[in-house]
Amino acid sequence: MRKPQSVKALDDLGRVRLSRSFYMRDFLHSEVATFHGIPNIPDDPDLAIAAGQRLCEDLLEPLQAAFGCIAIRSAYRSAALNAFCNAQQRAGKAGYPCASNTNSAANHIWDLRDGAGRMGATACIVVPWFADRYAAGADWRALAWWVHDHLPYHSQYYFPINAAFNLTWREDPERRIDSYIAPRGCLTKPGMANHAGSHADWYEGFPVATQGPTL
Repeated sequence: MRKPQSVKALDDLGRVRLSRSFYMRDFLHSEVATFHGIPNIPDDPDLAIAAGQRLCEDLLEPLQAAFGCIAIRSAYRSAALNAFCNAQQRAGKAGYPCASNTNSAANHIWDLRDGAGRMGATACIVVPWFADRYAAGADWRALAWWVHDHLPYHSQYYFPINAAFNLTWREDPERRIDSYIAPRGCLTKPGMANHAGSHADWYEGFPVATQGPTL
């Protein structure tokens, strides 16, 4: 599939079904793109679709099957949009939390492989079921460990508002968890003593994991 050159072509891209519950259009919204009038359109739609399918089928569908509807906060960024956002961030402007294109490849930039040639995709999501509990005092690590024990993720990165988190699928996953919520920093990564084994004590009373529906 070529990069869309018309409204119809972009509409057709948006209608591509990534999994039973999700379509490409669900992941293309960006406040930065809307505010600055920068098109958020993949340069390589086929790669973006392939990465998005794995994100949806392997992570988002089973997460939604367990917890109910999930909210997508942000997801795909074109290389041009991400570069603009990162430049604003480096200039010290608030509201532009974008890493460099190198660090965002196979992450928010779904249609750009990383330096090792790996495919990947990220979505920043909120799980309303857990957000209500987080607002009432639940520890963000409960959800992080549930995901760690049940899903083939590459990385999780948590934020204070609604316990939103970046959830990434990538080929050759690292399985690392970080957070801007206290305790800040790295919760686990390969080689740490807490990485292996069950963490079920953290998420007692959580829904039982089920495989999400696919196409």
